[in-house]
Amino acid sequence: MNKIVLASGNKGKLKEFSELMNNYGIDVLAQSQFNVSDVAETGTTFVENAIIKARHAAKITGLAAIADDSGIEVDFLQGAPGIYSARYSGKGEKANYEKVLHTLADTTNRNARFQCVLVYMRHGDDPSPIICQASWEGSIDFSPKGNNGHGYDPIFIPQGYECTAAQLSSEVKNTLSHRGKALTLLITEMKNKGLIN
Repeated sequence: MNKIVLASGNKGKLKEFSELMNNYGIDVLAQSQFNVSDVAETGTTFVENAIIKARHAAKITGLAAIADDSGIEVDFLQGAPGIYSARYSGKGEKANYEKVLHTLADTTNRNARFQCVLVYMRHGDDPSPIICQASWEGSIDFSPKGNNGHGYDPIFIPQGYECTAAQLSSEVKNTLSHRGKALTLLITEMKNKGLIN
């Protein structure tokens, strides 16, 4: 089985990547298994931050690495929290989405989308990493609902649905989500380049 290190310590992301990539004979390992420290995300875009994280993990582990940089963009907040989604409140996931709910309390403009950029780096000095981006359109609910998922899932209503992302099964979410769609694009690219069968 091929091994790829995931440049993240997020257990929710590790679960999603493992579920999707095990089908292709790829074992996704958390960077924490190799004592890879988090690296400063000094980029100003999802793409820049994903490249920084993938290169860091690949250089330290000597393995191919996948990094994801993702977040939620809320139209009323002019695209915030964006690249700062994970640290929006400075106090963790629940405080992050509560801050969004509080800020949107008096508006009906609740359009939002999740963005995901995936970077696959064959090695630490890879000059041409594979970069895939996908989004997931929807809106922000008025209160959190559901226990399946992580991050902003409890307040995000996907387009065409009446429930939040945290109320969807993992199987349904993986086919709809920004990360699921970006990973499908990545797998297609990896197949085209002969990296997987």
